[in-house]
Amino acid sequence: MMSKPKVLISDALSETAVQIFRDRGLDVTFEPKLGKDKDRLLEMIGGFDGLAIRSATKVTEKLLAAAPNLKVIGRAGIGVDNVDTKAATSRGVIVMNTPFGNSITTAEHAISMLMSLARQIPQANTSTHQGKWEKSKFMGVELFNKTLGIIGCGNIGGIVADRAIGLKMRVIAFDPFLSEDRAREIGVEKVELDELLARADFISLHTPMTDETRNILSAEALAKAKKGVRIVNCARGGLIDEAALAVALQSGHVAGAALDVYAEEPAQDNDLFGMDNVICTPHLGASTGEAQENVALQVAEQMSDYLLKGAITNAINFPSISAEEAPLLTPWVKLAEQLGSFAGQLTDVPLKGVHLEYCGDVSKLNIKPMTAAAIAGVLRPKLQDINMVSAGVIAKDRGVAVQELLCAEHGVYESYIKLTVKTPEYNRSVAGTVFSDGRPRIIQVRDINMDFAVTPHMMFVRNSDKPGFIGAFGQLLGNHGVNIATFNLGREQPGGDAITVVALDEPIGDDILQEVTSLEHVVRAKRLEF
Repeated sequence: MMSKPKVLISDALSETAVQIFRDRGLDVTFEPKLGKDKDRLLEMIGGFDGLAIRSATKVTEKLLAAAPNLKVIGRAGIGVDNVDTKAATSRGVIVMNTPFGNSITTAEHAISMLMSLARQIPQANTSTHQGKWEKSKFMGVELFNKTLGIIGCGNIGGIVADRAIGLKMRVIAFDPFLSEDRAREIGVEKVELDELLARADFISLHTPMTDETRNILSAEALAKAKKGVRIVNCARGGLIDEAALAVALQSGHVAGAALDVYAEEPAQDNDLFGMDNVICTPHLGASTGEAQENVALQVAEQMSDYLLKGAITNAINFPSISAEEAPLLTPWVKLAEQLGSFAGQLTDVPLKGVHLEYCGDVSKLNIKPMTAAAIAGVLRPKLQDINMVSAGVIAKDRGVAVQELLCAEHGVYESYIKLTVKTPEYNRSVAGTVFSDGRPRIIQVRDINMDFAVTPHMMFVRNSDKPGFIGAFGQLLGNHGVNIATFNLGREQPGGDAITVVALDEPIGDDILQEVTSLEHVVRAKRLEF
């Protein structure tokens, strides 16, 4: 009986979410304050398959190194700044977030900040509590008929746009990934960044933090902005050059700013603190009871689906696999890895590239997991510690070009995958299919038709198609007490190159391999382990 996957919850999660893990059959350890105790977390993490976190737990390379069994990290929320995603990927650990559970809450906070900024509500509130009656001091501006510029019009940005349109604002958006059709659907005008800066009365940021978006509102960008613009940031700290914003606020070029996020958090000292025309909140974007519950439930469902079914949802370092797809893809992913391992073990020279052809019905499936499995299989003989998650990054780092080709046509088989390894000296291919009962089979090696299943212990022999080889080969193995489970032979043409692939009941040593290599007509012999 397989043991239950073990999940550690190291930050505060709702009891309902914890119960989801238990109801789904996982072994759960719930330590809501563990994330703040780095040393104890380091001691405990080793035995767990999954780690569920919020923002308090810092998943560092050191922590990952102490977690050899870890398969998935689930972040209840959007931001994964507290996770070393690169290190997790290189170790083959899926990193998931829950990007939609707090979308409405975050969008509503941005709209609240927008309205507070327009009418100086926090400042007026403080003044009134102090017994002052400074009615003329807090002259505001209407949102009606003003232009809102949204930088990053994805899920949250789209909700903000919808709410702003409801307030009768004109909405323009800069987002390289926003299609014209989607822009029309949500009622916004797609523009370039410089045009947005020149036209917007208000700017609201809703883009993730990347190398491209870091300081997207730089001193140069702020200088291009419309005089008197008001800026809201409820997305990520670091999207705005805070020092440059302070200067623009002091000069009056920027009329006001409302910030929920900061370059350094917790933000206890900042150039913008204390400025009369700045509203600050302590990263409250996702802070409603509904949002906290939603993301907790989502992360529990996502992690359970992955650990129990292989379904991958909202992973930031691997393609998604739905729960419905997982059973259908599983045999094809297994085949892809076997093809890669077969080819990888036979490649003794530097690898330049891997070419994958998906032909027939398999070309209509989600091929990304298959490609990842194939690359992992090819590279594992040389690198060992590699899996589907880390394969793409490692291949890229090592300059291995990966190509995919989809072809609707098929030959004898309704579906098949053909993998070709490319080296400076030669290209070699191997192809396979999945039978109707879900069994992967290899059907071609070096363009020679064959038909065999992969087993734990195998031997590959390239030989000349000459009489006497099969008998001598079988006799040699028999003399050593090695039993042949299956024997497969293919050839290019009579008397030409031939390939022999045998499945063995036990592994063979170097001495037997050397004797096989020394047989007459043998060009090459290779031991294969799966």
